[in-house]
Amino acid sequence: MRRAMTMTAMTLLWTATAALAGSASATSVATNGGSATATATSIGNSQAVSYAGATNGGRAISNATAYGNRRGSAISTSVAIADRGLAISNSNARAIGRRFGVARARSDSVAATIGGVAISNSDADARGTWFGIADADSTSTATSVGGIAVSDSGAVSDGILGGRAVSVSDSLADTLGGYSESRVRARSGAEQYGSAYSNGLGVSVSGPARASRATVRAESRAYRLGNSRTDVSAVEVRR
Repeated sequence: MRRAMTMTAMTLLWTATAALAGSASATSVATNGGSATATATSIGNSQAVSYAGATNGGRAISNATAYGNRRGSAISTSVAIADRGLAISNSNARAIGRRFGVARARSDSVAATIGGVAISNSDADARGTWFGIADADSTSTATSVGGIAVSDSGAVSDGILGGRAVSVSDSLADTLGGYSESRVRARSGAEQYGSAYSNGLGVSVSGPARASRATVRAESRAYRLGNSRTDVSAVEVRR
């Protein structure tokens, strides 16, 4: 029964994957002495979208890359916005499905600042092999007003021999005239029709002349029809 459910889920996911065609788009807008750069690269069964906007002498840099093969679909979105200050956003998504395996990866990165520095990095990597299913989602957001905010998130999933692995990673860093850092890593691995789920959530918020950090690591593994789940949260707020 479990094998039949796994095969059905894999078929549905592969159908959605097959419908995605490779595409890339980049948009940059700069006003009032601002500088904006946006780049997007898509290879195979993937989609990459990059946006950058800057005004009042600000600088915005946005990069989005996505790679997917026939049985792997990848979606990457990057947004950078700067009103004065510097905003850097990097998003990477990679999905590979081999030998009847299916993979899906989605990465979203947002960096926004007003007179400060905001850096956001997001990476999603999914690999499905031998009827395995891998699903990876990574979201990173950094916002600052006159301070420095750094957000870094990563999700890695490996599904092998009919196993299903799901990883979800969220990271948020926000500051008002201070320093805020948030780093999250989620990893899951499943083999022989096992099911593994991993999720890490890190939130860091700081006020004027204050520093805050949140670091999260979540990992789950399942073997031989086993079921594994991990949920981790870390929040630090200093006003």
